[in-house]
Amino acid sequence: MMKRLVGGPGTISGFLLRFGQCTFGAASIALMVTAFGFSSYTAFCYLIASMGLQVLWSFGLACLDIYALRRKRDLQNPILVSLFVVGDWVTATLSLAAACSSAGIVVLYTRDLNVCATTKHLTCNRYQISVAMAFVTWFLTAMSSHVMFWILASV
Repeated sequence: MMKRLVGGPGTISGFLLRFGQCTFGAASIALMVTAFGFSSYTAFCYLIASMGLQVLWSFGLACLDIYALRRKRDLQNPILVSLFVVGDWVTATLSLAAACSSAGIVVLYTRDLNVCATTKHLTCNRYQISVAMAFVTWFLTAMSSHVMFWILASV
């Protein structure tokens, strides 16, 4: 028998975790895409790709949570939870790498080179907020991944 943990699959808290991942991931994408000149930087393009994958993964699992809640189905079987663990680990790793690389570019331009103060056409505030949203997305994914790991370990 698997343990019922907060944030597990097929629970309201699990749905809220996935919904938060989708929301913050989509906000990160929206802010980055509307920032001028983002496509000139590989790290920012990688952030968009990583957050896009995260949004798709989280949206799919949020839909699965809604289905399980409406039909009163139990999603905590070893095969499904193994899939959730691997998917969460992969997306969490990609999200953290993208957020960190983008944060490095933002720090380089805002603090070290002071490019944002001298170049007015760069929207550095949007870059910063987008990266912050990406870190929140990663944090929620890391929480979800941690919960899934403990559920899998309780098999």
